[in-house]
Amino acid sequence: MRRATTVLLTAALTTGGLAAIAPSASATDIRPRDLTITVTNIGPEHRTCLIDADLYIPAGVSSSRRAPALLATNGFGGTKADQADLAQGFGEQGYVTLSYTGLGFVDGDRCPITLDDREHDGAAASQLIRFLGGDPSIQATDDATGRRVRIDQVVREDARTGTRYDPQVGMVGGSYGGQIQFAAAGYEKAAGTNRLDAIIPLITWNDLSYSLAPENSSLPQGTARSGSVSASGTGVFKYQWAALFTTVGVANGVQDLGALADPAAFSLFFQQAANNCANFEPEVCTALAEVAAVGYPSQASIQYLRSNSVASYMRDVRVPTLLGQGQADTLFNLQESVATYTALKRQGTPVSLAWQSWGHSNSTPKPGELDERNPAQSLEGRAALAWFDYYVRDRGPAPAQGFAYYRDWVYEETGDIDEAYASAPSYPVGSEQTFYLSGSSVGGTDGSLVTSRTQVVPGVSAYSNLAPIGPNYTETSALDQSQPVTDPPESAIRFGTTPLGRPVDVVGSPRLTVHLDAPSVARAQAAGPAGQLVVYAKLYDVGPDGAIELPNRLISPVRVADVTKPVTIELPAIVHRFPAGHRLVVVLAGGDMAYRGSTTTQPVTLATGPGRTQQLTLPVVG
Repeated sequence: MRRATTVLLTAALTTGGLAAIAPSASATDIRPRDLTITVTNIGPEHRTCLIDADLYIPAGVSSSRRAPALLATNGFGGTKADQADLAQGFGEQGYVTLSYTGLGFVDGDRCPITLDDREHDGAAASQLIRFLGGDPSIQATDDATGRRVRIDQVVREDARTGTRYDPQVGMVGGSYGGQIQFAAAGYEKAAGTNRLDAIIPLITWNDLSYSLAPENSSLPQGTARSGSVSASGTGVFKYQWAALFTTVGVANGVQDLGALADPAAFSLFFQQAANNCANFEPEVCTALAEVAAVGYPSQASIQYLRSNSVASYMRDVRVPTLLGQGQADTLFNLQESVATYTALKRQGTPVSLAWQSWGHSNSTPKPGELDERNPAQSLEGRAALAWFDYYVRDRGPAPAQGFAYYRDWVYEETGDIDEAYASAPSYPVGSEQTFYLSGSSVGGTDGSLVTSRTQVVPGVSAYSNLAPIGPNYTETSALDQSQPVTDPPESAIRFGTTPLGRPVDVVGSPRLTVHLDAPSVARAQAAGPAGQLVVYAKLYDVGPDGAIELPNRLISPVRVADVTKPVTIELPAIVHRFPAGHRLVVVLAGGDMAYRGSTTTQPVTLATGPGRTQQLTLPVVG
């Protein structure tokens, strides 16, 4: 099971642009030492785990000429080999790198996958940091020679910090290999040792319960800018991505996911996955079984997923943090990085945020954006070097703490990756522009988006869900992004602007406030999540020829706790130019192929006119 999962997910879930097949060695490459490192007393079970690691020591580095160090691990389903380019590239910049296979993956060790929690994954990483600091109690064996290995080539900071076995060390990695950095930092802070000097987590989560079952109408203060995406309501299960963790392989993955649109097949699939728990902690399989049975996770499962997330211990993350999040990412969206960035900044942790072009849904960086093997020759590589040089190595100028974001329309015009990135002192940027939903018709839509309340005219639009899964096709997992965006008749309602007179550049999360009418849901919602209204909100870019673009195929699912009241939905954060001549179209749908929605029919109407709050607010720049 673990091997099948690895085959499927190494490309899609590891670290996006950071995931690569280990390159063939050249004459100048560092030859890594293959180590087995024993970590002990892990978690409340007091487990002993064997870590498979590669140690890269650059030429010229020795006990008399020490160097700073980096610790890196794989994304979900990967191995230590995924960081080979990184180790070589940063090795040429003078960094010792210890790359290791995370707990529970294909490394010959039977310790389970614990979803990057502090007490297991964080504790293991902490011991590896101590190993880099020369701690002789951490047993490491060279697999080639069978000899014990002790590190004395890494710069120590014991005298300055007062902490024994304290190396100059940073961590870097993406996705699963990004969250582990928070777990390590949190563990070290809670222990009072604080050996970790800086981290660069890429395309990772803030709250795993939000990632896998998002709910965008009950975020704290209504927005990720509150510093949290931990919704108070029960989310909508992101079944396609969850299925990728348990399906049998890439070859038949798309076919399997399509078959799961049938509720009976869906239930059987996840029940089988729960019964064959592979190497996961039991709580993961419990959550799968719950969703198969009732269609949504229990509060216990939500709390378990949240506990394995930086959201649950943010106050303990005090190390300088360079965040990178992917615009092309339907697994961990930009709102998760907004929450983490905001919370860290608010508590005084040095932090900078970059929204890059690539993510889980498209893992290929643009030319010049990220080159692990030659970091000094790429934009993100130079930023990482500057971060580590200052905070780990204690040299060079302090890097700026701000917000940067990739603009695809600039790159298409110039081909220059540096020009394509804009920067600002902090997030958010720009100003807000508000449109109002109106009943007057704009071609191809149910109603209009107008710029003044005085332009709003009465109207009524209606839709319903047609199946628990789908038939609307918009956001999808990384397996397939090729099919056109579709909303079958009676499954969605749309409100659009007239053709834009000038481009509108959106950077951030739009907000949609609507008052919906669903009498049958109002009667059933007191029973809890099973009776509540499930809605999918999205923002289309519709061209003059009617072609639909959904920016990075991102949508916003919600489970409305009380349909009798207006609800504000935070839409996915995007960086997108709506060109002149195009139309902005906001859509509300009853289903989506990527999610498990309601199993009961939910007819919905939306009325515009006096006394109704129906509006769309856009964050715009320029």
